[in-house]
Amino acid sequence: MDLTRRTLLASTGALAAASLAPDVLAGPGAPAAAGSGPVDLELVPMQLKLRHTWTISRNSSNEKKNGLVKLTAGGITGYGESAANVRYSQSWESGEAAFAKVKAAVAGLSPWEHLAWLERAEAEAGKDSDIVAAVDMALWDWKGKAVGQPVHRLLGIPSGRMPVTTFSIGIDTAEVMQQKVKEAAPYPRLKVKVGLPGDEANVKAIRAVTDKPIRVDANEGWKTVAEAVERINWLKTQGIEFVEQPLPAAMDADMKAIHAKSPLPLVADESVLHPADVPKLVGLFDGINVKLAKCGGITRAYEMAAIGRALGFKLMLGCMIESSVGIAAAIAVAPLYDWLDLDGNLLVANDPFKGLSIKDGVWALPDGPGLGVVPV
Repeated sequence: MDLTRRTLLASTGALAAASLAPDVLAGPGAPAAAGSGPVDLELVPMQLKLRHTWTISRNSSNEKKNGLVKLTAGGITGYGESAANVRYSQSWESGEAAFAKVKAAVAGLSPWEHLAWLERAEAEAGKDSDIVAAVDMALWDWKGKAVGQPVHRLLGIPSGRMPVTTFSIGIDTAEVMQQKVKEAAPYPRLKVKVGLPGDEANVKAIRAVTDKPIRVDANEGWKTVAEAVERINWLKTQGIEFVEQPLPAAMDADMKAIHAKSPLPLVADESVLHPADVPKLVGLFDGINVKLAKCGGITRAYEMAAIGRALGFKLMLGCMIESSVGIAAAIAVAPLYDWLDLDGNLLVANDPFKGLSIKDGVWALPDGPGLGVVPV
């Protein structure tokens, strides 16, 4: 089967669900599906304060300025979240400009015309995929509320298959990282950021206080094949499960040599943004890390799970620093994935939304309509 056919089949489920008529989506006992009428689309800032300074191989931050998209029609408001990332040349300001273009392009469309919204948003937003993601989330949230159903049910996502999420430990001094590990006691798996000169001391310090399964993320921090292979071989001795993004995405051509020598599975992150990127990574990585803010939302994450599975990749679903809105959107498709790193809201001290539940590292699929979260 050629890639075009595979991609078409992978796209069918989410896009067909997005196009279903309201009366088809509504289940037994659900309220009558709302019509749309005039649509109001708004983007407002959300200033998220972090519990700890967040440091990865390329930068540090104490707060994050995300955006909240509000889509209101027929007396119902759907929410979505944009999470700009400087790594992809995104900012609050570039997102505002992209949102204005998207808003103009979708004027006159009903929220039920989901695919038309998504295609126009992608055409106008350019590199600001986080704006596309926020709009896609808001559409799904609105539709779920309109028919009284959770988004995961509209998508046909299976229950009882939620993987355990990791809890992320950002780079810091060895002592602070040990303290972060202790604070992460409720979470049975950890993800540790690496990619700076102190990696070995930090990982040893963490291993001194925990025997939990650990995954590491280099965030493009290693710059040569030799350095990456040396670090990966050492990480193997520390009981690490797998390594994310050893080299900069611009060096993907060198990943074949690392993949051939690596004793650990390798997962692409910065090297994979959109569905079209997935086939190019065959033979270079063992898995792909999909994030809604990178790929353009719930619909594209659904597609990427199908494409990745067809091409033999292990599937990981990650996140940015986000509120419960963005994490809830990811949870809606999370059972399609093998590995989860959905902890962005757990790192935030002032989450403006509530409604999610996690126990022993396992997120519950929300029962409420739409994304299942509401403002605090």
